[in-house]
Amino acid sequence: MSGPDRRRAEFRHGMVVGKFYPPHAGHHALIEAAAARCAAVTVVVAPSRRESIPLAERVGWLREAHAGTPWVRVVGRYDDHPVDYADPAVWDLHCAVFADALGGVPVDAVFSSEAYGAELARRFGAVPVCVDPERRTVPVSGTAVRADPAAHWRWLSPAVRAWLVRRVVVVGAESTGTTTMAAALAGHYGTGWVPEYGRELTARKLAELRRGRPGATVFDVVWDRADFAEVVREQQAAEDAAARASGPLLFCDTDARATAIWEERYLGSSSAAVRAAARRPALYLLTDHVGVPFDDDGLRDGEHLRAWMTGRFRAELAGCGVPVVELHGAHEARLATAVAACDALLAAGWFFADPLLPA
Repeated sequence: MSGPDRRRAEFRHGMVVGKFYPPHAGHHALIEAAAARCAAVTVVVAPSRRESIPLAERVGWLREAHAGTPWVRVVGRYDDHPVDYADPAVWDLHCAVFADALGGVPVDAVFSSEAYGAELARRFGAVPVCVDPERRTVPVSGTAVRADPAAHWRWLSPAVRAWLVRRVVVVGAESTGTTTMAAALAGHYGTGWVPEYGRELTARKLAELRRGRPGATVFDVVWDRADFAEVVREQQAAEDAAARASGPLLFCDTDARATAIWEERYLGSSSAAVRAAARRPALYLLTDHVGVPFDDDGLRDGEHLRAWMTGRFRAELAGCGVPVVELHGAHEARLATAVAACDALLAAGWFFADPLLPA
C-alpha cells in the first residue's frame, strides 16, 4: 500500500490505541484504515502487566505486520490503571499513559472500533473515526481469539501464529517411523511438518565422501561436535520458519533434545551447547522400536543400537517436564494413539490471563 500524500492527507496525525491481546486481522484493518487517511499514525500498545503476552512481543508483531507503511509508528506502554469509563479521574490516568507514548506530538484523529473511541478523541481534541464497530468486515475480536485460537487461526499473522502454535515433536531410534508419523499427522490435521535436518546432513556428508571414494558407505561418515551444533541450528531455523505458516499444531521430526542423544551415540557424550539449545514443545511422541523392521536405506547404521536408543529417549524425556506419549504396535495403532494425544492437546486450549475489565 502506498503512503498518503503528506500535504493532502485528510489528517496530519492519527492515533490507534489498544491492548492487541493478541493482534489479529481486525486490528490490522483498523491500522490500515488510519494509515490510508493520515500523514502519520501512532499505534499505542497499552496492555496491563497481568496479561500473558509480553508487551515487547505485541509491539514487534505489529511493527512486522505494518513494516510496509513506514508512516505508521508502533510504541508500547504498560497501562495498569483500572478500567472505568464513567470515572473522569480514571480517564485522566489512561490518557496520561497514551500522551507519554505520543511523546508530545498532537493528534487530530483517533481511530477506533470501540465505543470509548469518541471520548478518547474528545480528550485529545481530535476527530473520532469509527471503523467497523460491529465487526462485519473482519468478524473477529481479541476476546474470541483468546477463547479459541484454533477456531480463529486464519485471522492471525504469521508471527502471532508462530508464538501460539503447539509444537509436537516425534522422536525415536533409527527406522522406527518418526518421519512417517510426522508426515501422517501433518496430513491428518492439514498442516505442516519439519523434516529431520540430520538426515539431510548425513546424505550430504556421504555424497562428499563418495566423490573421492565411490565405494564409501554411511559407516565411513565421521561426525564431530560442529556437525551436531549445525543440526540444532538448522533444525530450529526450519522449525521456526514452518511455525509461521503452520496450523495450530506443528509436527517436528526430532529436536535438540533428540540431537543430544544422537551426539552421545556417535561421540560418546553430548555437548553443553547442544543440551542448552533444548526447547519445551507441547508434546513428545516416542516411537518404540519393537515390532518395526529395520529398513536399511543406505543412510542408517544403528540397527544394533535401537533398543539402547529407545531406552535413552525414555530416560531423557522422563525428566524434561513435557508430556510424553509412546507409540506402539502397527502404524495404524500408533497413528490413532498420536491423534488422540494431539486432539487432547487442542481440546485443552490455550491459557490467557484475563485483561483488566471495566468495574
